[in-house]
Amino acid sequence: MPTYAISTAKDTTPDQRAKIVESITTIHSVEATAPRYFVQVIFNKVEPGSIFIGGEPASPDHVWVRADIRAGRTREQKARMLRRIMQETSEILAISEQDVWVYISDIPATGVLEFGNVLPEPGEEEQWLASLPSDLREKLRRAA
Repeated sequence: MPTYAISTAKDTTPDQRAKIVESITTIHSVEATAPRYFVQVIFNKVEPGSIFIGGEPASPDHVWVRADIRAGRTREQKARMLRRIMQETSEILAISEQDVWVYISDIPATGVLEFGNVLPEPGEEEQWLASLPSDLREKLRRAA
């Protein structure tokens, strides 16, 4: 469920994108205590000069990370996720931490359907996984 959409005009290499995907997947799995198979990362390349802050063009290095996650994480969990994503993305892309803006928005689990099923509440993933058809269950376990 957690969907992380990264928007930037900065050119990124396949290697940088792979490192960001691994970073965000690990951060979410560890800090939100969620299975890795739920984590999705989407890169949106925007044209230079098409993003503005305060009416002025944003720095070409600016990166926005917008995350929709299942509600139920504590303030402390979200603070660790925000900070780690900022720090690790900054390091991977060799840009200032000030150029990485991260947003986390909560969505009730009952408002999300993936893999053909409404998602479980945080902490109920194992019971949910056990209720899935065996082929899907095995596919998700391999991705974990």
